[in-house]
Amino acid sequence: MPDMPLLRTHRSNARPPFRRIALVLQGGGALGSYQAGAYEALAEAELHPNWVAGMSIGAINAALIAGNPPEERVAKLRQFWDEVAGAARALDCLEALATSQMDGEAPRSTLNQLSALISTVAGVPGMCTPRLVPPWASWPGSTAATSFYDTAPLRRTLERLGDFDRINAGGLRFSVGAVNIETGNFTYFDTTTHTIGPEHVMASAALPPGFPAIEVDGEFYWDGGLVSNTPLQWVLEGDAHEDTLAFQVDLWSARGDMPTSLAEAMTRQKEIQYSSRTRAVTDEFRRKQRLRHAIAALLAGLPADYRDLPAARDLEPDADHKVFNIIHLIYHAKRHQGSTKDFEFSRLSVGEHWAVGYQDTVRTLRHPEVTRRPETADGIFTFDVAVDGRE
Repeated sequence: MPDMPLLRTHRSNARPPFRRIALVLQGGGALGSYQAGAYEALAEAELHPNWVAGMSIGAINAALIAGNPPEERVAKLRQFWDEVAGAARALDCLEALATSQMDGEAPRSTLNQLSALISTVAGVPGMCTPRLVPPWASWPGSTAATSFYDTAPLRRTLERLGDFDRINAGGLRFSVGAVNIETGNFTYFDTTTHTIGPEHVMASAALPPGFPAIEVDGEFYWDGGLVSNTPLQWVLEGDAHEDTLAFQVDLWSARGDMPTSLAEAMTRQKEIQYSSRTRAVTDEFRRKQRLRHAIAALLAGLPADYRDLPAARDLEPDADHKVFNIIHLIYHAKRHQGSTKDFEFSRLSVGEHWAVGYQDTVRTLRHPEVTRRPETADGIFTFDVAVDGRE
């Protein structure tokens, strides 16, 4: 992966006044290096999460973070992203030409399409290899009959770059989401309820028909992004409410321009489908949190003899004064990236995504309100540097 210029203008501060720092990683294939760059900036600021949750490529990044000590996490992420960008090394000379001598987006778009074609034909190093026999020529009922790629390389990569004993040790909560194929139900594999192995991460990233279903405890799973591409709701409404600073790192923007061509329509369709309405989840959580605060205030103001009424007791579990900062870090794609941006693994694009993730996070952390406890009536503060930033 080429070294991109990074804007290193922030420094570490005292740990924010939140009991929990959560890192929430959306799915998005090759765009996932944006999350790695965002994590590098958070690590430099010593904002180490105590809960990391991911979906699809976000699950893979989460495993590399949770499966290594803090001082090694960025290096392991960089090693992974350098390896997966290896298939398109043949384009390195063209990448240099595209960035130094070609004007406009057309040459870069062509380069991206070539890179995506290489990944499609040759697979992605350390992640998947194409099957020699296509699915339609394979025996019905076999794994090969339902997918174009073999993901055995991903298992080896996860075992080589991450320590699953560390993940299960309990120091850092870890969650990944997947969909049970037979029931259609969404499932979270969480260190509070499961002993996590490579298969749980692979299940979260098993996007059909490219990748095969993954068996976990006798049942088969596909990519969690089929139902929800972000684990934000799982973190916000988990089993135990805590004062939480959540960094939500999205790879698809829900906002975008009206398409002017079929290719742009396909791109916009993907963005809407996989953005998973992050803001809608946040808005709904804000409504629930407002009710929790109101119930807590109501119960506190009741006379003592009313507090023992069955109705009052029924309300007690929904009453709290916890606070939440939800910090949105959202990758905004450039027009030349097109509908193949999530499987375009060129070294140039991977490096750019990483640099943008780093710089977006640096810019976000310049705003002191990001790490302060909110003083709003509902106890929630949201921030998106693209919308709320002032520089």
